[in-house]
Amino acid sequence: MREVASTEASTSLSPAPARHSLAWIILPLAVLAMAVGWLFATNPLGGFNNGAPPVENLTFERTILNADGLDVLVRGGGSEPMTIAQVQVDDAYWQFTQDPAGPIARGATAWIHLPFPWVLGEAHAVKIVTNTGATFDHEIAVAVATPTTDRASLMAQALLGVFVGIVPVAIGLMFYPALRGVGRNGMDFLLALTVGLLAFLLVDAFDDALELAGEAAALFQGPTMVVLAATASFLLLMAVGRRKGTPTGLALASYIALGIGLHNLGEGLAIGAAFAAGAAGLGTFLVLGFTLHNITEGIGIAAPILKERPPLRTFAGLTLLAGGPAVIGLWIGSLAFAPQWSALALAIGAGAILQVIVEIAALLRRGSTGAAGSAFSPAVVAGLVVGVGFMYLTAMLVKI
Repeated sequence: MREVASTEASTSLSPAPARHSLAWIILPLAVLAMAVGWLFATNPLGGFNNGAPPVENLTFERTILNADGLDVLVRGGGSEPMTIAQVQVDDAYWQFTQDPAGPIARGATAWIHLPFPWVLGEAHAVKIVTNTGATFDHEIAVAVATPTTDRASLMAQALLGVFVGIVPVAIGLMFYPALRGVGRNGMDFLLALTVGLLAFLLVDAFDDALELAGEAAALFQGPTMVVLAATASFLLLMAVGRRKGTPTGLALASYIALGIGLHNLGEGLAIGAAFAAGAAGLGTFLVLGFTLHNITEGIGIAAPILKERPPLRTFAGLTLLAGGPAVIGLWIGSLAFAPQWSALALAIGAGAILQVIVEIAALLRRGSTGAAGSAFSPAVVAGLVVGVGFMYLTAMLVKI
């Protein structure tokens, strides 16, 4: 009875500490609200105003060229809302319409429509002038009509995505039967080859992500966003992958396919954006270069499952997981490209690739049966060199 009474007493007293803790949460928030209200009401910084105009920044995120002229999507990044007063194209002033109208707040976007008769294949320069006299320039390197969402253009982009993403991965996976007979050294070589090609993709993806981040509006803090997104992607996938121990076999192959797929998504975004901007005309040679460049990815996916006999549908799923995102990336890149989102996709892919590198390196260490230095055996070193070297040489075919 005494124990029951004490339990009831403690239960009845429990809400009091909870209310006490809630009060200590509300109090600092209330003080913060009062401080913010005082700041806006009194404007203590007004005494420092010496008549200088506010800091203004404008980023061009997208350009659309069609029969009606050209449209540019701009994002404000200044300290105060900014007003567009005039727009020049090729040093001539043009009438324009803005949607939505009015000042552009920090972080907000607006479409600027210009009834300008652009010339196919020519370069054009757009200059926006604000009401404070600040100017912001944007170059259209090669004027071409922006792809539309009609069925024919989407099918053409999908076909290209299949050739640069799905086909090479499928060809690489077709080496699976021939690779099953390799011995211990052969397995080490293939796993190290996978690490080599993924290491190249990691550096390539991170470099491209930083380049795109530099084109984004300053408020997105591009380089910081890339590092944080890559780190978060790596840690999240490591936590998920290690829930049931270190992944091996089909699980590891799936993570490799996922990492490659995220990289191919970013690659597709870049190709699609280049098409939309008229900056790239992919001929047969370049498509062939992308295919050769990505064949090794299929071999890397196959390496962890050489000791298994997965059904054919598993290979189809791995192929779509690794190569399919290239199609999606092409569609998004050509129709709704923005540098910050492309940089984010590439950063997430870089983090996923790093997670796979760590897991394959762990598998190599576990599989080593020789001395302590067997992780750097001739087979492993040769695989790393061949993987990085092949990716570097084939990348020379696709860099424009």
